[in-house]
Amino acid sequence: MKKIFTVAALCLTMTAQAQKQEGGISNAMLRDIQKEQKLDASDRALQNAIAANAIDDLARNRQNACELDTYFSVETRKQSITDQQQSGRCWMFSGMNVLRSDFNLRTDSLTVEFSQAYLFFWDQLEKANLMLQGVIDTATKPIDDQRVQFFFHYPINDGGTFCGVADLADKYGMVPKAVMPESYSSDNTSKARSLVASKLREYGLQLREMVQKGKKKPALEKAKTRMLGQIYHMLQYIIGEPPAKFTYAFKNEKGKTVGKAKEYTPLTFYKEVMGGKQLNGSFIMVMNDPRREYYKTYEVEYDRHTYDGHNWKYVNLPMDDIEQMAIATLKAGHKLYSSYDVGKMLDRKRGYCDTENFDYASLFGTTFGMNKAERISTFDSGSTHAMTLTAVDLDAKGKAKKWKVENSWGASWGQQGCLIMTDRWFREYMFRLVVPNEYVPEKVMKAYNTTPVMVMPEDPLFLFDN
Repeated sequence: MKKIFTVAALCLTMTAQAQKQEGGISNAMLRDIQKEQKLDASDRALQNAIAANAIDDLARNRQNACELDTYFSVETRKQSITDQQQSGRCWMFSGMNVLRSDFNLRTDSLTVEFSQAYLFFWDQLEKANLMLQGVIDTATKPIDDQRVQFFFHYPINDGGTFCGVADLADKYGMVPKAVMPESYSSDNTSKARSLVASKLREYGLQLREMVQKGKKKPALEKAKTRMLGQIYHMLQYIIGEPPAKFTYAFKNEKGKTVGKAKEYTPLTFYKEVMGGKQLNGSFIMVMNDPRREYYKTYEVEYDRHTYDGHNWKYVNLPMDDIEQMAIATLKAGHKLYSSYDVGKMLDRKRGYCDTENFDYASLFGTTFGMNKAERISTFDSGSTHAMTLTAVDLDAKGKAKKWKVENSWGASWGQQGCLIMTDRWFREYMFRLVVPNEYVPEKVMKAYNTTPVMVMPEDPLFLFDN
């Protein structure tokens, strides 16, 4: 009983000390705040409207609600629109949309839709290995170390970048969607992901204990292999068993089978659709991050899909340079992987992004004045979603007026599955672009090939595309 009273007294003392500290909302401060809140009749009407309606409906700028101009002076070939459903695999859908478009362009008639489920299986297994090996590598650090917490906080996820498509496809190949279709849990990833993550955290603690008890590398490798066997087993149920061999015949744009069916492995199929080349080494990733020096290359540690793969590496460029490369690539008929802060100023009903779509400032009688660099630094903005850049409309001087992307939210969304962006929105909320080497200027390629500056994955801009 005496201990209970002692603890209670200590808690009261700590509470009293906390209440005396400066920085809280005092009664005087609250009176000053409330003194400024007198509402007149128009304020009351606005208060009632905001309480009973969606904010976007009230802030919608009617002067910007005219009929959309859907003409584009430079547009790549149309293709079917995909749907990532309730998953965070936009990076994979966008990457594969680029690859199937390039295949159609190279063959001039053949079409294929790749299996996202197949590559997702290997993505999840590789991310599980990345987490477990990362835990082994950092096992001598305390559990509250920032890097240790990174692995336990994010043991596995759906998100990624084009670098992941390249590493996974080069290692495991690809298969047609007809060979390995989606499962319920590949379309709806939340529950299965949480279960796999929980198991990985449990395994991570076991591996840390083994290292701290002095277990040698062979024992750790054996334990990790056993653990990955269980993860593999779970993924078989969740996504399905990846095929080792299959028979497939290509079809043309009219859906007619062309030639005889052939037997493939995932790697031989990948080699055929890629024209014999691998993805790694065929592209660079560029980014617009006004916080950092331009024409320098940066690399994000542990921001990769496979432990033995490539960290996300990019060259930071002004938007003018990025737009020039995008226009040159689109003119050659190639679509591009790109990513954005898609939720900012997005008119979902029309599939239209413009900085003037909504006037939140007037609605609330304030301003929202941060620039791009300030929004990034304060976690107010960053790359959230990957889409496939497919068209640009140019003015008489060759400058971009607006852009179009293929989204992966289904064909019934937006502009028949696409989204139109004004150039002023594009410059504010576009972040990443993957450019084939042949459309990269010498100056940019030279900068890309310099020794990168290493940055940490906790940086606000280096979240996975979802």
